[in-house]
Amino acid sequence: MNKFLRNTIFGILGVTLLFVLYPIYLETHKAEIASQSRLASLLGQEEKILQFNERTKFSDCEAKGPLQDPDCTPGDIFPDATKDEICVSGYSSTVRNVSVSLKKKVFAQYGIKYPVPFGSYEVDHLVPLSLGGSNDIANLWPKAADPVLGFFEKNIVANYLREEVCDDKIILSAAQKQIAKDWTLIYKNIDPKTLEELKIKYPNWADRPLKKK
Repeated sequence: MNKFLRNTIFGILGVTLLFVLYPIYLETHKAEIASQSRLASLLGQEEKILQFNERTKFSDCEAKGPLQDPDCTPGDIFPDATKDEICVSGYSSTVRNVSVSLKKKVFAQYGIKYPVPFGSYEVDHLVPLSLGGSNDIANLWPKAADPVLGFFEKNIVANYLREEVCDDKIILSAAQKQIAKDWTLIYKNIDPKTLEELKIKYPNWADRPLKKK
């Protein structure tokens, strides 16, 4: 068999396999591809204009299920925090500054008696420190562990987004904007395999047993 004929046959076989296997790949990875598409539409690759609202409520704040009261906790960032800074290991610990008195104030505005049982709540940075969020009270709220989705799941989202930002897959401002707007949409669209890997990599500090969905 001459070289031309052999190459032609291999070429035809390759194209045939592509047409046969590609639809199978699409079908078996349908959920993962759909999740990636939804995440791309949520986060995109364009620089976002960040403009957080002013706080308009200072008491009688109410969590909206897994989300904060936007009138009490609209979000806030360190405007000068850059991707290069947040991607340095240990960055969050260098800027964390939430005093006990501020924690008490955060719980009080949501009508929750302080102190709380260990592992039941976390003083959550709506825009995480790891994504350039600030320690201002406009960015703080008492995030419950239960019911799911709780603070453990939100911390997973924060770590996932930081990895994506530091790998140049998404823009920092896009991550900041979406996690403040509705972080649960990110969590629900991370593909199951990646989600399980993240849960192992970033375990729950309160050791709350994972509940079956």
